Amino acid sequence: MRLILVRHPAPQVSSGICYGRSDVAVAPHEREKIRAILRHNLPPDIPIYTSPLLRCADLAQQLAEDLPASTLHIDARLAELDFGDWEMLSWETIPRAEIDAWAADMAHYRPGGGENVLDMTARILAFLHDLLREQHAEAILICHAGTIRLLCALQGGLSLEETAALAASSAHKIGYGAAMTVIFDD
Repeated sequence: MRLILVRHPAPQVSSGICYGRSDVAVAPHEREKIRAILRHNLPPDIPIYTSPLLRCADLAQQLAEDLPASTLHIDARLAELDFGDWEMLSWETIPRAEIDAWAADMAHYRPGGGENVLDMTARILAFLHDLLREQHAEAILICHAGTIRLLCALQGGLSLEETAALAASSAHKIGYGAAMTVIFDD
């Protein structure tokens, strides 16, 4: 299966703010700019799956209208990591000892008491297994950088823990509104 992974447009949040599961908005002009590019570069007639967070879901809804016969599926498993009490705090105000503890064990540590990367990996893998069972030739996923890193790491066929550690340590960056393609064997 060919997956086209699209990162959401830049959200309206100040630089240096920790956000993951927080539902932050995207400026309409930002969303329209990304939409205009994607509607001319994405194939029609394939399903679109999206995180329920507005920065993804709003773009996905518009693309489903733009791309003939594309169906839209909202799936909570595609959401970004939940940073718990760290959500919407400045990274500078989060105690250094907590950030260091997370950096020392990114797969297992629960930043801000939220979700750890291992749990996020399990939910992304469950989504992927369900998607592969649907036997589409290709699909579009509108999601988040963390979700994209995990999907890329899942291509390696590693254990859940190894995949979580790989994704957590990955320096891979994908720009806001950027798209990339990955292939998974059914």
